[in-house]
Amino acid sequence: MYDLIVLGGGPAGLTAGIYAARGKLKTLIIEKAMEGGQISSTSEVENYPGILETSGVELGMDMKEQAENFGAEFIYEEVSEVQLEGDVKRVVGKNGTYEASTIIIATGASPRKMLCQGEEQFAGKGVSYCATCDAAFYQDLDVYIVGGGDAAVEEALFVAKFAKKVYIIHRRDELRASKILQRKAMENEKIDFIFDSVVEEIKGDKTVKGLVIRNIKTGEVQNVNGDKPIGIFVYVGYDPNTGLFEGQVEMDRGYIITDSEMRTNIPGVFAAGDLRVKSVRQVITAAADGAIAAVNAQKYVDEKAGNLYEGFVEQNK
Repeated sequence: MYDLIVLGGGPAGLTAGIYAARGKLKTLIIEKAMEGGQISSTSEVENYPGILETSGVELGMDMKEQAENFGAEFIYEEVSEVQLEGDVKRVVGKNGTYEASTIIIATGASPRKMLCQGEEQFAGKGVSYCATCDAAFYQDLDVYIVGGGDAAVEEALFVAKFAKKVYIIHRRDELRASKILQRKAMENEKIDFIFDSVVEEIKGDKTVKGLVIRNIKTGEVQNVNGDKPIGIFVYVGYDPNTGLFEGQVEMDRGYIITDSEMRTNIPGVFAAGDLRVKSVRQVITAAADGAIAAVNAQKYVDEKAGNLYEGFVEQNK
């Protein structure tokens, strides 16, 4: 029986584990793949306060080690079922069932993929899903943004501060972004548009050096090749990893609804990180969510223990 189970070993979950274990809660962190979550696929992290430069893998490993140093347990386990209602929360995995007084859900969100040839091969080596994280690596280079919504256009405007040229590739004949963002992009001399098109293949060696673009209306194929690295940022949506919690936790389009203290609609159940309804999804905001969730989880455990003690005293008067 644990005081707290943290589901997810990304920045939100690991930070929650650090704060909870440091607060002397008996804490278990469950991760199905690799510590660090999405950041483990990022080759360089240079915007985390206090760390000038590190890799996503190293940052994840450091966070895990820090949580373990405070006493948190960490296991690799694939969870198949969760029972969140009641005083005892249960997590059912392939290797066993785990119980706790409180749970922090920090399973993150996964960027949707283009599912084209070369995308997986060059993920983190020219293909990115976070311009705020990686745009600075493409100073004076050509960058292609895939998508047509607000996120794609916002990131194109951000990338244009660094890149030599930015091309927005969109499968429709007009953008879906707000009119204000469209106007800003169209007025930016660095930004051009490739409409009615999709990326069919990404090519390169150690990094991306080329791509194949196909016009879905005419069938015309455009080959982009060069000697210099090319950046490709994909913004075709995110999918929160919340399927396990459907029917139990209140959600909005798959994202878990919390208050500012990371509390969900179920007492003793908190959520942190990219799976929350929120506007900014960065390592630093995920870590902040995790810290807030852990502090409030500790308050919940302390209050529950206090209520049990008062009940015991009342019964034995």
